[in-house]
Amino acid sequence: MLRRRTVTAACALVIGAITAMASPAAAAPNPGAAPVISAVKPPPAMLEAMTRDLDLSTDQAEVRLVNEARAGATESRIRADLSDSYAGSWVTGDTASTLVVATTDASKISSITASGVQAKKVDHSLTTLNAAKDALDRRAAAAPRTAPVWYVDVRSNRVVVLTSQPAQAETFIAASGVNRSLVSVQLSTEQPRTYYNVRGGDAYYINGSSRCSVGFAITRGTTNGFVSAGHCGRAGNTTTGYNQVSQGTFQGSSFPGNDYSWVAVNSNWTPVPYVNNGSGGNVTVSGSTVAVVGASICRSGSTTGWHCGTVQQLNTSVTYSQGTVSGVTRTNVCAEPGDSGGSFISGSQAQGVTSGGSGNCTSGGTTYFQPVNEILSTYGLTLVTSGGGGGTCSGYQSTYTGSLSSGASAYQPNGSYYTTTVTGVHRGCLDGPTGVDFDLYLQKWNGSAWVNVAQGTSPGPDETVTYTGTAGQYRYRVHAYSGSGSYSLGVTRP
Repeated sequence: MLRRRTVTAACALVIGAITAMASPAAAAPNPGAAPVISAVKPPPAMLEAMTRDLDLSTDQAEVRLVNEARAGATESRIRADLSDSYAGSWVTGDTASTLVVATTDASKISSITASGVQAKKVDHSLTTLNAAKDALDRRAAAAPRTAPVWYVDVRSNRVVVLTSQPAQAETFIAASGVNRSLVSVQLSTEQPRTYYNVRGGDAYYINGSSRCSVGFAITRGTTNGFVSAGHCGRAGNTTTGYNQVSQGTFQGSSFPGNDYSWVAVNSNWTPVPYVNNGSGGNVTVSGSTVAVVGASICRSGSTTGWHCGTVQQLNTSVTYSQGTVSGVTRTNVCAEPGDSGGSFISGSQAQGVTSGGSGNCTSGGTTYFQPVNEILSTYGLTLVTSGGGGGTCSGYQSTYTGSLSSGASAYQPNGSYYTTTVTGVHRGCLDGPTGVDFDLYLQKWNGSAWVNVAQGTSPGPDETVTYTGTAGQYRYRVHAYSGSGSYSLGVTRP
């Protein structure tokens, strides 16, 4: 059969101002059917850990996972609509039944609540809070040991500095030049430390001595490997696996400042899209969509196995004895030495690698993880997922996953669309299952209908598109031309 020609980059730069909608009377974008949240039965070990650590019943844990997936889909759409007035979001309730979205613009309240979401009017946008935290980050070298942690807390709409000596923290804040009204100082006895001690969560050994844990399996071209914490090893250090068999070599490492690394493994090791579930089984990794504040999250490590908690704050800076690490996520999941580098996962979505924390898994504690998407982007790595296709997409802002039967289509992000207010480059990358023919289309709303502006239609499972366009509403259509299975879609937008 004669196959269609591939058009991987249909580029168009339109000069002049174009409004997103043709006129007030024009129809609003219709993204298609509402997204369906598929309820995949979570593994027993995950449910057991959630019931133990979050004090839930098994039914409540299952409901919570479904609610969190739905919240992530809804939050992504609302965040795009709010633009600069967005001030963060979080879920509440034992089963994450309520999504709260904060905004600085009172006129946006009605549109938020119309989506079935609770709205909160606050004084400071997330952009403003992140800028304040950045100011503290620039003074990280001067931060006192008594103030080891600071983060953006969307619930309180402040940057929080944790300290055992408030006076010393105040001096640090003043030296940063940040607006004091944006910062809240809180008493804390936290003394974070790194956990020095290729399936995610499995043990590996550095230079035949210290032990850490595998984060997630990755590929880089034809090279296989895994990501882990930066403090576990430096470029050139050798590793052996959990069975003490020769494994690989650190290719890149950053610590402090960041806390990430990646290891290239030899031909004896094969990367798989799994995380050790702590009881002899696996949790499948299908993507790396970031979990919202308040979402449940679980960690796998070679010392303490599988433990769960919730996301407390994104964009946190934490000071260890070796220096400050910025941009990590704060959780109330426990961890202990040897868990360093291990997997943080929410549902089936990879979140990051264990950095350090305080406390232990007997009395409880706080643990920080380095987000995995930053590691992938920095080193040009591809996360190994259940999407099939060998993992062809890395370094994209957002990742979406789904499953299609032959002839069917799905629309991303999450059955909806996104809005951009500037001219810029849109990039999409589709990773489909081996042996099928999946296609990818980028569509733009022209005021009355969705129009294809870029497409990838090669006779295979994987596609990429690049398009330079003006402000407006956009969405991706993933089409199963032939064959069925799961896919992963990486998206970067202006």
